[in-house]
Amino acid sequence: MLRFFLRRFAVAVLVALTVLTLAFMLTRLSGDLAVSIAGPNATAEDVETVRRVYGLDRPLTVQYFDWLGNALRGDFGESYFFRDRVSNLIASRMPVTVTLGLVGLVLALVVSLPLGILAAVREGSWVDRLVGLFAMIGQAMPSFWLGLMLMVVFGLQLAWLPISGADTWEGFILPGVVLAFSAIPSLTRLTRSGMIEALASDYIRTARAKGLTRLSILVKHGFRNAAIPVVAIAAVQLGFMLGGSVVIETVFALHGVGYLAWESISKNDFPVVQAVVLVLALIYIGLTLLADLFNAVLDPRLRSA
Repeated sequence: MLRFFLRRFAVAVLVALTVLTLAFMLTRLSGDLAVSIAGPNATAEDVETVRRVYGLDRPLTVQYFDWLGNALRGDFGESYFFRDRVSNLIASRMPVTVTLGLVGLVLALVVSLPLGILAAVREGSWVDRLVGLFAMIGQAMPSFWLGLMLMVVFGLQLAWLPISGADTWEGFILPGVVLAFSAIPSLTRLTRSGMIEALASDYIRTARAKGLTRLSILVKHGFRNAAIPVVAIAAVQLGFMLGGSVVIETVFALHGVGYLAWESISKNDFPVVQAVVLVLALIYIGLTLLADLFNAVLDPRLRSA
């Protein structure tokens, strides 16, 4: 198990370093940072002053390793627009984004797992086809359009839920539903295929021959084995939700990390953009690593893979 963890951890570190390098390089490839910081009306002298103050006149490799060393210590510099430490900005906004992602994931699992199991048990029936149609619609529906429709119906017409802000827990319901709807199709299909494969296995036939109840066979024997790929994709989906919260938080005016990223991009606040990309990528990598370890606990055969 230790060897398995070390291999996965080494891969995670390499991916993190790659993301960190890309986050640094992409902001530099987008144009002259000094011109963006100084503004469109700045003179040549103003641009040179900004370049010297922010260290942009140094060689690119020196800038990279300086930023890398600071980032590894959790120091992402100071925001050009907010005039605050980037780490403080992200720390203050992260609870909103994490709460939204967890709400979306829980809602997705509550809906997709029963639907996937039901479709597998009723394979080939009208129930199976109806679940497949629901998954296809969810896969094709744009998240921003669904968010706007929910705001109009439940926020404006029925006035049941708030359409913006996160002052109360009700503010997370509509954006959480939107995030969940984007994850439900893949989780449902994966649960269905895993359950179909599990129910056709020899150990399921043995469990039936022993006279175990249908519920025990489905939950204790069938779903436990079918849940292995579901755990992995659930972790990936949570990472997607955190990263994809930029659109949802902007639509619902939730001041989380996604909304911070949108504000920073619109204002050319590159230290914040770099840090947000890196932090969200690290969360995604960490979730994937945890999913691999959890799957290895559920299925010992994966440890030697």
